[in-house]
Parts: sequence; C-alpha cells; structure tokens
Amino acid sequence: MMKKIKQTITLLIVSLITVQTAWGIDILRMSTTTSTENSGLLAILNPVFEQENQVRIDVIAVGTGRALRIGGNGDVDVVFVHAPAAELKYVEQGDFIDRSAVMHNDFVIVGPANDPAGIRSATTVNEALAKIFTSQSVFVSRGDDSGTHKKEMYLWRQAGIEPKGEWYASAGQGMGAVLRITDDKQGYTLTDRGTQIAYADKMSLQVVFEGDSSLFNPYHVMAVNPKKHGNVNYELAKKYIDFVISEKGQKLIAAYKKGGKQLFYPDAIRND
Repeated sequence: MMKKIKQTITLLIVSLITVQTAWGIDILRMSTTTSTENSGLLAILNPVFEQENQVRIDVIAVGTGRALRIGGNGDVDVVFVHAPAAELKYVEQGDFIDRSAVMHNDFVIVGPANDPAGIRSATTVNEALAKIFTSQSVFVSRGDDSGTHKKEMYLWRQAGIEPKGEWYASAGQGMGAVLRITDDKQGYTLTDRGTQIAYADKMSLQVVFEGDSSLFNPYHVMAVNPKKHGNVNYELAKKYIDFVISEKGQKLIAAYKKGGKQLFYPDAIRND
C-alpha cells in the first residue's frame, strides 16, 4: 500500500514539474505576412531560435496590413512584414521600434503557359498590366490589404488603370490560396517570388513577367514598443531581431532554396 502511495506521489511530483516547465517557457508572439510562412522560411528560421533560447514562437500569418494592425494594438511582440510605406507610419506613431532590414526578393506576375494576354513580350510592368487589362484576361487579386495587395494596387495606379470588371477577381486570401485559385482559373496574379518558387511544383502557372525595378520586395522586422504597449515581451523580441539579422540568421536565409532556387536574399549589414 505504502509503495503504491509513494509511486502516486512520485508521479504527481513529475507531473507538477512537467507542468511548471511548460508554464515557464517564454513565448514570443509574432505577426507576419503569409509569404514568410507559405514560402517555408519560418520553418527554417524559427526552430533554431526556439532551441537556442528555450522559447516558443507563436506565429500569426496574415496579410501585412492586418499583421501591422495586430502589432499596432500591442497583441504581439514582434512584426515581420514587407510593406515599407505602411511600416513607417506605425514607426512614426511610436508603435514599433528597432526596425531592421532582413532580406528581399521580388514580385513576379505568373500566368498560364500559353500567356493569352501576351505579357512575356512586355518590357515594363506598366505594359504587362495594360496587356492584361486590354485583353480582359482573368486576374486574381489578393484583395486582403497584404503587402502584395498594396504593391499590386500601387502598380495599377502607376499604370493608370482602374482594375474592375468580370475579368478581375478579389480573393481576400493569402498568397498560397490565391495561387491555387489562379491556377484553377488559368489567370494571372502578382506574387512574391519566394512563394512562387515554393508552390512551383504544385501548379501549372509560370512566371510570365519579371525584372522591373518597381517589383523590388524588401522585408523588415520590428519590435512592438514596450513604452506604448507595456504587456509586450520586448527583451525576447529584440533577441529575435538580433538573431535574424545576425550572421547566423542571414546565412540561414541565404541558404534556403527550393528546387535549387534561392527564395530570399539577406539584407542585414553587420559590423560586429
């Protein structure tokens, strides 16, 4: 009887230690764009940081506009996105600090292999969009206030075109979902190259326009300002920022490839 009681007590103690250990793990809350997750990059970066710091990262992957709003509300500790103009507004408002350049890639327009709008022959993105508009070829928009959607809207304005009509579909979804929808419709869409590479073997869409300087796509990471949002874990957010812009973090980003193609190019300059 005493032996069973001792065994029960031992099991209870072990259980309590396990629970206390779980409760004691620091959690870093991150809001980010869907492209960092859909591309598979976070699955490469985050486990390394978690293991080195004995923490857990809880990721909310949404459109950049929503990711910024979540951060601006103080509901996460760190924000990792790709919409520079929108980011700077939050920095100016005092919501974010320690904004750091992490990496870049570019945007591309993907479409059917037969390219019905003939945009492969375009020499500028303005000309490519004009060809899609003139031919009334199907174009699927993110329509979700993401960094990609913000860039798309900027490009249509730059081209002097108001995108509307039966040919233009607004999905209101993340990049991976939009690529699948576009593939089903055999239409065109704007995507970051990282997600395009990650999904290349899952769809028939091909890159049909690329290379315009307007398609540059930089990513930044920012800590939520603890002076404005006292509930945030600034210390851990700063550790994450230091990690992704460190030599180790930048090498992980540079080495991440799919099908032999590099998805992102590191941008942090370190002097230490």
